Amino acid sequence: MTQHIKNNQPATKESSPQTGERINRYLAHCGICSRREADRMIEAGRIKVNGETVEKPGLKIQPSDIVLVDDKPVSTNEEQIYILYNKPRGLLCSRKDDKGRPLIYEHLDIPANVQSVGRLDMDSEGLLLLTSNGALLQTMIAPSTALPRRYRVKITGSLSMEAIEKLRNGGIDLGRGELSDPWDLSIDTEGGHSWITVTIKRGRWREVRRTLDAVGHLVRRLMRVRFGPLKLEEGMPVGSWRNLTSKEVAALKRLHKAASS
Repeated sequence: MTQHIKNNQPATKESSPQTGERINRYLAHCGICSRREADRMIEAGRIKVNGETVEKPGLKIQPSDIVLVDDKPVSTNEEQIYILYNKPRGLLCSRKDDKGRPLIYEHLDIPANVQSVGRLDMDSEGLLLLTSNGALLQTMIAPSTALPRRYRVKITGSLSMEAIEKLRNGGIDLGRGELSDPWDLSIDTEGGHSWITVTIKRGRWREVRRTLDAVGHLVRRLMRVRFGPLKLEEGMPVGSWRNLTSKEVAALKRLHKAASS
């Protein structure tokens, strides 16, 4: 697959050590993480500047510095990256895992500041947006934005009329003090299993699986096919990825502008 990602280059504008930007603030501007998370990454020895592991959170970054996160380059380059990935099952949406489980970033040759917008759990698959645009990322995952997320879900058995009514009405106890939201869903029966298409507007932890488990149905397969204005086109191979089209990027920017106004 042709990759249109350009190499990150350090800025050329001069500055002095007194006017440099603190490393945690710099990483936040790059869309890597929050400042607090950056401090934890420094403590874990995951950040390097000019080949040296950063030990002091107060270090200031100069335009000529080369910053690496997990040995991948980072830059505040204004040209943003937007990628649509058809995530396979069995991969974590994380940069690092203490248990050594496989990660999506081991299969994507992208800079460290390109992060997933929200997550799909390890056993889920389908549409995953990744971007270096930290502001857009926060807009899309904010509960107030209420972006529709559509899933195709294969479950055991067939949903009863009572279960369907509960799912559509919402208010199902999910534990942890949470109640389910009303679902927009349709159902297709296939042998001893059923396929349902469900649209939700929040991305809470394992929300679809927990909701269906609460009405007595185990999820056998879960695929995200839509996230906001983005759709997973039919025929896109599992594990493949592409840059967003100009129209898709424009749609995301309009969404961000509307949410920020």
